[in-house]
Amino acid sequence: MILEITPTPFKGTVNAINSKSELHRLLICAALADAPCTLVLGNPTDSLSNDVLTTIDCLTELGAKIKIKKTEISVKPIKSVNPAPMLDCRESGSTLRFLMPVATALCDTVTFKGNERLTERPIGSLKSALEAHGVVFSSDTLPFTTTGRLEPGKFEVTGDLTSQYISGLLLALPLFDEKCSVKLTTPLLSRGYAELTIKALAEFGVATVSPTDGIFSIMKKGKGYISPGEIVIEGDWSNAAFFYVANFLGNDITVNNLRFDSLQRDKSILDFLSLYTAEIVDENLLGAKHYEIDLINTPDLLPALSIAAAFADGTTTFSGAARLRLKESDRLTSVCAMINSLGGKAEDTDDGMIIFPQPLKGGTVESFGDHRIVMAATIASTRCVEPVIINEARAVDKSYPSFFADIKALGGKINVI
Repeated sequence: MILEITPTPFKGTVNAINSKSELHRLLICAALADAPCTLVLGNPTDSLSNDVLTTIDCLTELGAKIKIKKTEISVKPIKSVNPAPMLDCRESGSTLRFLMPVATALCDTVTFKGNERLTERPIGSLKSALEAHGVVFSSDTLPFTTTGRLEPGKFEVTGDLTSQYISGLLLALPLFDEKCSVKLTTPLLSRGYAELTIKALAEFGVATVSPTDGIFSIMKKGKGYISPGEIVIEGDWSNAAFFYVANFLGNDITVNNLRFDSLQRDKSILDFLSLYTAEIVDENLLGAKHYEIDLINTPDLLPALSIAAAFADGTTTFSGAARLRLKESDRLTSVCAMINSLGGKAEDTDDGMIIFPQPLKGGTVESFGDHRIVMAATIASTRCVEPVIINEARAVDKSYPSFFADIKALGGKINVI
């Protein structure tokens, strides 16, 4: 789908979509619990993202019974496990990395497959951890079939490439009758996502998960996952960030359904944007402003922040984002391409990029099949002087299927080409 967006200001109210990060984790916990659980949607009008629907389909294949209603998702936990499930993870890295440990702890044989870009995303350290505990893989990359049930004990996994490795293991370990632990062999980046996993476990009565010296331990109560009966899902800060950037550009959008005490690290969008409006900034000898933004814990904010940076009053250097080369696209390359194609000036670096203050004009953007590129380019259109054309705009369905409906409600002018 190719969309043309005519520059126009956005004004109105939008409800943040339900947190994709929370839904992945809580759906898995609910499917493994001792009794049914209802996940109450904070935004009942939200169309669930393709990634969340993928996790639901995979949990259903494992044996859970899940019903999606307007205001809630009801989950009846797995009672009889499918003996040889086929889990199609499509494009969802979270689904794959979370369910590799969970499914192999439940089943003697599991087949995993996924779409092309997912087959390129790394799983090596997690695969090695599972192999060290009794799981045999038919291939190093998707598609593959696993044989052998995952065995409990002490696991080791890296933390510098993605926090999803440790989150997947932590979600699986309550299924065992003995105390288990996960040791990180490298520093943990994106720690906030591991904290969301710990929070989800706590909601389901999994006793203390305590990170000490790089070791995460699950202290068993002996009952595994205990259903709380009902949980309300938070709004999603990662996607709401685009609306806050839109406001930075001069739009007037009120965002509801967000918790400001959330553990979601992407609420840092507010702090990052405040750097551009602060009275005191670092200046070099020529008096030009230069902003330094470290995204080590919030790399997914880069596409949104890149638009703010293009309209800022100084050069912005982003760092700590090397992992973005392994996302839905090589996000350092694709964000640079987006900025440059819209008339800006950006250069990528080993672990980030430099964006020079050069207001965007408009043009044609390749989305590279990346949902966050689509949203960023759409927000940029509000300050452009020429239309913004986005190729493969349907990629937004991965995380935010109702995005363009919300944009139209805010006054956006969108045409399908």
